[in-house]
Order: sequence, then C-alpha cells, then structure tokens
Amino acid sequence: MSFQAYLDNIQAKTGKSPADFKALAQAKGFATEGGIAAGVKATQITDWLKAEFDLGHGHAMAIFALLKGKTS
Repeated sequence: MSFQAYLDNIQAKTGKSPADFKALAQAKGFATEGGIAAGVKATQITDWLKAEFDLGHGHAMAIFALLKGKTS
C-alpha cells in the first residue's frame, strides 16, 4: 500500500485530513511546524492515534511519518 493510500484510508475512516492531524498533534504538543516536537517519541503519538481514532499500528505510523515530514 502506498503512503498516499494509507492517508486516504485514514481520512475515510476518521474524517480527518492530513492537515487536521498536523493541527491536532500541534495542539497536543506532539509536533511543531517543523516536525516532531523535541523529546516526543513515536509511541506517544501512535498510542494517542490508536486510542482516540481507533487506528491500527500501520496507519498510526503513517501519521507519525507525516508529522516527521514525509510527503510521498
């Protein structure tokens, strides 16, 4: 599955766009405009996404990659 397919599936499941997840992560202090906030671990982000949005591990890692700056 391509990175974009992961993002499309996440949006279909949650109703949240990649920009929405960036904004939510920034509001929680997990991310900044430049990427992942200092000291934040992948597990913190994936645990949040799994609990709040019922994402599986692969989909949560796709959002983590998005927050790190991956674009394709």
